[in-house]
This record gives sequence, structure tokens and C-alpha cells, in this order.
Amino acid sequence: MIELSNVHKKFGSNRVLQGVDLVIPKATSMVIIGGSGTGKSVLLKSVLGLVRPDSGTITLDGQDVTTGDRDAFLARFGMLFQGGALFDSLKVWENVAFRLLRGERKLPKPQAREIAIEKLRRVGLKPETADQFPAELSGGMQKRVGLARAIAAEPEIIFFDEPTTGLDPIMSGVINDLIREIVTEMGATAMTITHDMTSVRAIADNVAMLHGGKIRWTGPVSELDATDDPYVQQFIHGRATGPIESVR
Repeated sequence: MIELSNVHKKFGSNRVLQGVDLVIPKATSMVIIGGSGTGKSVLLKSVLGLVRPDSGTITLDGQDVTTGDRDAFLARFGMLFQGGALFDSLKVWENVAFRLLRGERKLPKPQAREIAIEKLRRVGLKPETADQFPAELSGGMQKRVGLARAIAAEPEIIFFDEPTTGLDPIMSGVINDLIREIVTEMGATAMTITHDMTSVRAIADNVAMLHGGKIRWTGPVSELDATDDPYVQQFIHGRATGPIESVR
């Protein structure tokens, strides 16, 4: 469904992506792993067309992501942001229904609110949560609201940016399970960027490791532990020594 071919991107003298090749099949969950500053977020933004590659191609269903109707293109995506990115001044249900209340397919408020409450229920939040403000919720609840917003418009493709950052191990497990269940239920294509190996094993069908501006290894999550790639082995086991240099 999504294909990247020889994608390059630099900012000044910093060559972030140096020939990325990656295929994400339809209705599968791809998790991109790699250390901080390796270009995972730039890769995600490039797929969304928010960053234009210097060279190479990125296609969605065979169409270049930098061409065509942008609104129609972005309407196919849902996104769970790393920091939640909820609007403080809007009630929870208004956050969840944000897209539903805008654009060409704008829904009446009562209908949008009904859908928002349904999605809140799907992520384990009670209907009364709908009329609270984000500041009144815990970090885990805010993350669930962000997930409800990501699925509110029934997108074909969902991106998850470090979905468990800032959460305790138990809540991280809850979020991972919810993501896996929802992606499977919806038949959505998912792309997650994370360095949390627990999330990788819970969410992924396939894994790709980004290092040095290129995909070092990609394959089914079931083969992750068996690969003899030294970069992958160092990363997944958190070893201080190996080919990946630590910044001191």
C-alpha cells in the first residue's frame, strides 16, 4: 500500500535519509525502530507529504504522495501523536470529533458527538469523559483520547508516533493491546515509530530498522530475534557496545 524507493532527505549538511527502500503491505502493521535522531519522524512526515524528499519516490496505492488532492489524501490517514496533541480549550468529545466537525463532510454536532462517545467507549473511556477537558485527565486517559481521535473518521491508514512515551508499564501494555485490537478490527494499514521493544512485539506484523539513513533490516517480527544483523541485535537488546555508537 505504501512504497518508498531510494528516498533521500537532508537538512543543510545533515543527511537524514540516505536511500530508504521500504514496502508496507495493505492491512499490515509495520513498526520502524531505531535510535533517537535516526530519521524515523522525518520518514513518517515524508510519507504524509509534510516533508518533500530531495530524491526518490513515495507512493500510496501507486500514486506519488506529493501530487493530487491533498485534502482527499490526508483524509485517508489517522494519527496518534507522541505527546497526545489534544486541544486544551476543547472538550474531550470535541477533540475526538475534530475532523468530523470540519471539512466538506462536516457532520452536525449531535451526530459527531455520538460518534466521539462511541470511539471513547472503544478505547475504554466512559461516556461522561466526553464533557471533560484534557487537563482533567491522566496521561494514560489522554493517550486513549488521542487514539479515539485517530480512529474517529475510520481511516484506512493509521500512524502511531511513539505511542507509549511517558506511560507506566501497565498503561503502556493497555495502549499496545488497544492498538493491536483496533488495527485488526478496522483492517487498517498501520505504521508505528518507536524505540520501545515491548511495543514492537505487541503491535508489529513486520519490523524495519532505520540506521545511518537506510533500512538496515526488515522482516516479520517473528524473525527479529533470530537475525544476525549486529545493528539489530545491539538495538533490541540495549547493548552499550556494538556497531551503533553511543553519544557521550
